[in-house]
Amino acid sequence: MNRPLLISDCDEVLLHMVRHFRDWLDEEHGVDFSLNGQPFVQSMTRQDTGENLSQEDTFRFLGLFFDTEMSRQTAIEGAVDAIAQIQRNADVVILTNLGDARNAARVEQLKQHGIDAPVFTNQGPKGEALRRIFDQYRPTRAVFVDDLAVHHASAAETVPEIGRLHFCGEATIAPHVSCAFQAGHADARIDNWAEALPWLLDNLHGETK
Repeated sequence: MNRPLLISDCDEVLLHMVRHFRDWLDEEHGVDFSLNGQPFVQSMTRQDTGENLSQEDTFRFLGLFFDTEMSRQTAIEGAVDAIAQIQRNADVVILTNLGDARNAARVEQLKQHGIDAPVFTNQGPKGEALRRIFDQYRPTRAVFVDDLAVHHASAAETVPEIGRLHFCGEATIAPHVSCAFQAGHADARIDNWAEALPWLLDNLHGETK
């Protein structure tokens, strides 16, 4: 029997990432990572020279972090309990922008935090992946949660029938994140689980469409 479906991102929605990435860059690689709203690849500078990291080095460090340091990541306050409550009466899947080779590691990482859910890996905008998941589950209702506006824009274009909540649980960067709700691509912007959970339950089960 089909049920409502929550499709959730992981990093900065369920688990903190950038704060741990910042600490690791400082401790292990002599790189400062500023969380002040600059574009991602312009936010990292070498401590010895003050030079910005190249895009190639930035993505190399990101890959290395996810290969070796995922154990550093901590759960965002309220996320684990919220997912458990949602799973009582709805399906939950994770759609994360990691390479397929890291799928099993993400599944295990989430289980260690108490979140047991299927993981779909993706690269680039998430609209097409959302369409495939929606067509596979054929839910009675569906809601997508992500911290990046670009993915909500892609979702709005590709699967407009899915509800969309823009959520960034990292307080240091949330004020700097372009808002998909203000852009008209999300149905709401909420950055904490205490408020997000009732909104999601209403949109998955209640009167809200």
